[in-house]
Amino acid sequence: MRARIIGIVVLLALIGAVAWQMHADTAELRAHTLTNLDPVDVKRIDLTMKGVAPQHFERSGDGWTGVDQGRPADLALLAETPVAEWKPASDFDLAKLGLTPPLAVLTLDDTRIEYGDMAALGRQRYARVGNRIAFIPAQALPRAPRTKALPTDPM
Repeated sequence: MRARIIGIVVLLALIGAVAWQMHADTAELRAHTLTNLDPVDVKRIDLTMKGVAPQHFERSGDGWTGVDQGRPADLALLAETPVAEWKPASDFDLAKLGLTPPLAVLTLDDTRIEYGDMAALGRQRYARVGNRIAFIPAQALPRAPRTKALPTDPM
C-alpha cells in the first residue's frame, strides 16, 4: 500500500512538472512572436498597403465579412510571426528601414503592425510594433489581395 501511495505521488509530481514546462515553453514562445494575440481570437482586421485600396474584415460568427474568405485567416496568422530579435525603435532611423511610410500596415484588433523593407543581412524584414522593431522572416508580409482573372476568350 505504501509503495502505491509513493508511486501516485511521484506520478503527480511528474504531471505537475510537465504542465509547468509546457506553460514555460508557451511563455517563451510568446516572447518571440510579433504579438501576444491568438489568431483565433482576432475579431477585426484592417490592412493598408501601397498601391492597394484599404481593406477591412470583421469576424461574423464562424466566418469573416468580405469576398476573399481565406484572406482574413491568413492575415490573422501573421500575429504569430516568429521574431529573431527585438530592438528599441529609438535605435533606428525609421525612414532607412522603410517604415516612414511603411510598405503595409496591418491592424489586428487594436494591435498595429507596420511592415518595412528587407534587412541588409539575412532573409529578414523590419516590422514595427509599438515602440519596438522586430526582425522577422522576409516572407512574413501581408499578401496583396487576389484579383479577378483576365478573360481567356480567343481573339
